[in-house]
Amino acid sequence: MANKSKIILGIDPGTLVMGYGLILIEGKKASLLEMDVLKLSKLKDHYDRLQLIHCRVQELIQQHKPTSFAIEAPFFGKNVQSMLKLGRAQGVAIAAAIQGGLAVTEYSPKKVKQSVTGNGNADKEQVWLMLQRILSIAERPDYLDATDALAVAVCHFYQESNPLAGISKAKGWDKFLQQHPDRISR
Repeated sequence: MANKSKIILGIDPGTLVMGYGLILIEGKKASLLEMDVLKLSKLKDHYDRLQLIHCRVQELIQQHKPTSFAIEAPFFGKNVQSMLKLGRAQGVAIAAAIQGGLAVTEYSPKKVKQSVTGNGNADKEQVWLMLQRILSIAERPDYLDATDALAVAVCHFYQESNPLAGISKAKGWDKFLQQHPDRISR
């Protein structure tokens, strides 16, 4: 039985540069469809930037018809104003995905790095080098925001294809034994 192909859209939200990456999943293999950035720094008005983010995500959904949407959660910093702006950027990208009929999955930066490199504290360069190997990409993009978004898509692919995904963890031995009575030896 042949596996149906899927397309995952990954987003690295930003108020100056938003990264996006799309991967095609055929069976158990992922390949790069597109990765790039949306440069927003030329616009002075924050609301114009938000509109551009929303429109670009809508365009990507209409053009590629992804089956999944994954986005990186904002990194909590000390500057509250920056966090608010980043949260708004993430929100309009999520709104565009929901409007396009996609379920939204959010991953922390640490989870993305852990999934792709095995190290939750990896730097952008390490993430890029692993993506280069995983997806057989030759050319390095000008902005690593694009590879960050691609990493979000790859992280989502790994999470979806994990055979242990969806299995609930037992809370203590009593709960485990209730869930696995066949494991009790008498």
